[in-house]
Amino acid sequence: MYAILDIETTGGKYNEEGITEIAIYRFDGHKITDQFISLVNPEREIQPFVVNLTGINSNMLKNAPKFYEVAKRIVEITEDCIIVAHNSSFDYRILKTEFKRLGFPFKRKTLCTVELSQQLIPDMESYSLGKLTRALGIPVSDRHRANGDAMATVKLFKMLLNKDLEKVIIKNAVKIEKKSKLSSNLKEIIEELPSVTGVYYIHNDKGEIIYIGKSNNIKKRITQHFTGTSSKSKKIQALVSAVTYEKTGSELAALLKESEEVKKNKPIFNRALRRTIFTHALYNFTDKNGYINLKIDKAYGDKQPITTFSTRASGKHFMSKVVEDYGLCQKLTGLYTTKTSCFNYGVKECFGACINEESSENYNKRVNSLIAKYSYENKNMLIIDRGRDVDEKSVFLIENGIFKGLGFFDLNHQINNREILASLITPMQNNRDTQHIIQSYMRRHKKLKVLELLDQ
Repeated sequence: MYAILDIETTGGKYNEEGITEIAIYRFDGHKITDQFISLVNPEREIQPFVVNLTGINSNMLKNAPKFYEVAKRIVEITEDCIIVAHNSSFDYRILKTEFKRLGFPFKRKTLCTVELSQQLIPDMESYSLGKLTRALGIPVSDRHRANGDAMATVKLFKMLLNKDLEKVIIKNAVKIEKKSKLSSNLKEIIEELPSVTGVYYIHNDKGEIIYIGKSNNIKKRITQHFTGTSSKSKKIQALVSAVTYEKTGSELAALLKESEEVKKNKPIFNRALRRTIFTHALYNFTDKNGYINLKIDKAYGDKQPITTFSTRASGKHFMSKVVEDYGLCQKLTGLYTTKTSCFNYGVKECFGACINEESSENYNKRVNSLIAKYSYENKNMLIIDRGRDVDEKSVFLIENGIFKGLGFFDLNHQINNREILASLITPMQNNRDTQHIIQSYMRRHKKLKVLELLDQ
């Protein structure tokens, strides 16, 4: 649990500042669960430059509560939380100073979104909250007011959680959670999980991730883990202390994150996913008569396939369908072995490429249109899928046929501006697994929105 906050102060000498406004959002990693926003009477003068910056003046604070009147609420809303702020050392120091004046020790773990941004979004021109949020396309209202800046920090932190593929933030959060809070009662863990699409992380009592999985229903999938009787299920049940999750909305995002994060984190119970997830591929070659032939074969590392399949059977099923859809020849697609014409020619469903009756030029046009549709080699495009919330979408970037990564957006200008788009995207590995995941997902979801990227 996180307490994401922002504080406005009077300015002045070090450790003599007073709080003029505070906004705190209690955030569970997915949604805001509580909030506290208040002006505060600092009982001291506000520096003129601060009045100009924030618009908060002494007249506004005359009837505002004094710090001792809001202290109890601040303690309650931040209890068992990691404090998150943009330049957290400043906000945390101010809070500790105010509590010290009351004779009360205030101690919390902290996370700084400036430092996290520098690690997870390198090479930005500036890491000030205003310039960073502008560069990322994050809308900010009421800049230099506690509520506006705290809400912008919530949105930034949500983006940083998504970009943290090594899961350093959540592993540390689980480690920090008091042991009493970590539930070894499997039923309690299940009750707190949602029935959403995403990636889940099973942790041991040290906060280490022992298993990463993806599901269209996380609660149902974890229930299967916790009620399973296989050797692996029993080992997980014995070691689990907590389950965290990341909602993706899009199944494609969940599949890609799972593949990437398993490779990066190498959990002890994820051996299967460390291996290649497909066995067969679709290849093409041109025969001596000039016809492009298609062939399902075992996947080879040195050959560039058109698309890939988890099994030979799924490849054959795909081939049968495209022969029908594109009017292709069974013989030239490896579905019908013969030295003469194919079966479909006899029932007038093949135009005779198998016996050189149809010209190779006409036949190859249809084969090339199939290759163009099912391969994204050399293409520049965005794949748009559902997001984590109703007003959000997920986006997958492919440049020159290379998968660059994924991100989430809620405003169209975020993907129309290439610089903002590049900052939103969480960089990911482009490998045979990611290509297989994307291509097989696009085959199954024909209504997926695909935008061609124009050169800028």
